[in-house]
Amino acid sequence: MRKLLNEELPRLTKEEFETVPKSPLVIVLDNVRSHLNVGAVFRTADAFLIEAVYLCGITGIPPHRDIHKTALGATETVKWEYCETTLIAVNRLKEMGYHLISIEQAAGATLLHTFIPDRNRKYAVVFGNEVEGVSQEVVTLSDTVIEIPQYGTKHSLNIAVSTGIVIWDLVCKLRESSSAH
Repeated sequence: MRKLLNEELPRLTKEEFETVPKSPLVIVLDNVRSHLNVGAVFRTADAFLIEAVYLCGITGIPPHRDIHKTALGATETVKWEYCETTLIAVNRLKEMGYHLISIEQAAGATLLHTFIPDRNRKYAVVFGNEVEGVSQEVVTLSDTVIEIPQYGTKHSLNIAVSTGIVIWDLVCKLRESSSAH
C-alpha cells in the first residue's frame, strides 16, 4: 500500500460542493468557546456534506484566524449562520421541519449506536459548550437526546471529537438506509 497524493484524492471544487446534494443534517453550536473547535466542526461539516452550521451565542464566527487555522477553508464551502441565542436557532429549525437532536448525557437519552435516523427526515444536531454542554432549555425542546457511550474515567469528549463521531455515524446510517431502498 502507498499513501495517495493530494491530487489523487477525489476532491470537489468549491463550485461542485455548492451544487452536490447535501446530507439532511445541520449542526448547531450552543455557545462553543473555542475558535479552534469551531474550525474543526466546519471541517467535519465539509467532509460529510452538511447543509449548514448554526453558530449561536458566544460561539466564534468567521473570519477568525483560529477558526481558519483548523477549518482549512471549510468556512468558504459550508453555509453558516449566526444566531444571537441557540433558542432562536432551534426554534427556527423546528419551524422548518427539522427533528432536533441534542448530543448530551441525559436521563432517557438514546445511545448513539442504537439510534436509527429516518431518511425522510431532516435533522438539526446540537453540540454544547465545552464545560456546560447543551443548555437545559435546548435539551427540553429536543425531539431526541443522543448520548455517546463512554467507558473510561472521563465522561466527556472534546466537542470537535463528539461532532466527528456523531456526524460520521449519522451520515453512514443515512447513506445505508437510502441505498437499501
